[in-house]
Amino acid sequence: MGTFVVETSFRVRYAETDAMGIAYHANYVVWFEVGRGEFMWQQGGSYGDLEAQGYFLPVTEVKARYLAPCRYGDIITVRTRVAELRSRQVVFGYEIVSAAGQTLCSGETVHVCTDRDGRVRALPAWVRELLNK
Repeated sequence: MGTFVVETSFRVRYAETDAMGIAYHANYVVWFEVGRGEFMWQQGGSYGDLEAQGYFLPVTEVKARYLAPCRYGDIITVRTRVAELRSRQVVFGYEIVSAAGQTLCSGETVHVCTDRDGRVRALPAWVRELLNK
């Protein structure tokens, strides 16, 4: 798993920085979501497609390791991959890097597939295929 990587680049916005002028730590989790959404789009699907069929992928765990700061105006890239795929769970892996290629943060999010009522369900075959391309 994890050989296909989607890269999403953007500039750090002023609102994402703290009083010290560096990106606030919680924004990295938001950037993980940006990367995850783009990963789904580039694989030919979306969270909207999943939810329209009654399935959801709530985040059940987040890990982030902060290695170096970034600041307002910096161009960063979120590299997203599927780190692990199970019958009812998917783990996305992330690396956030600077324009110079320095790793700023690495992390993972764990997601469990549920139905509309929050009951754990197996990932539909089409989602497994989408994530396993």
